[in-house]
Amino acid sequence: MRAKITYTVTAAVLVFYFVLAGSRGVLLIRHGTLLTVTFGVAVLILPLIGIWFLWKNTQFVRRANVLAAELDAEGGLPVDDLARTPSGRIDRDSADAAFARRQAETEDTPDDWRCWFRLAVAYQDARDTPRARKAMQRAIALHKAGTPTQTGSALSGPTATSSPSGPSDLADPQARPASQT
Repeated sequence: MRAKITYTVTAAVLVFYFVLAGSRGVLLIRHGTLLTVTFGVAVLILPLIGIWFLWKNTQFVRRANVLAAELDAEGGLPVDDLARTPSGRIDRDSADAAFARRQAETEDTPDDWRCWFRLAVAYQDARDTPRARKAMQRAIALHKAGTPTQTGSALSGPTATSSPSGPSDLADPQARPASQT
């Protein structure tokens, strides 16, 4: 719940900033000289990029939450039983062991969105956010496509292992940077 509140407050502050910057851009354009119109257009472009970025991130979070809710209803959410340091951070060895399990699970059933979701959680536990995001995007895409359940039945056509974001590329522990302690 705290994360939702933080995200909502941050998004509201960003929207306020975008409106404020956009209004300044409009004022510059209304001034009418070549220089102010050029700056005004440049100032208007930045909030548009920011709004697009905020929208895409909000969609990603909503889709990931839908998957989490569905997985929770099935009883398939990964249990947070990882060892922690005295400061509360996840222990590196514990995260590596969980990652190895999730990697093997994903390689066994590369077309199951549930495995990709759990792999994304393992990446996040290992503080590898870029790969966690890619794995979650893969889970969202598989869920949206209506892929098979954990039984591992294959789809016709190319599988996840033949794509550049397949489990062997994404779940390579050698490619994962070391977690910070």
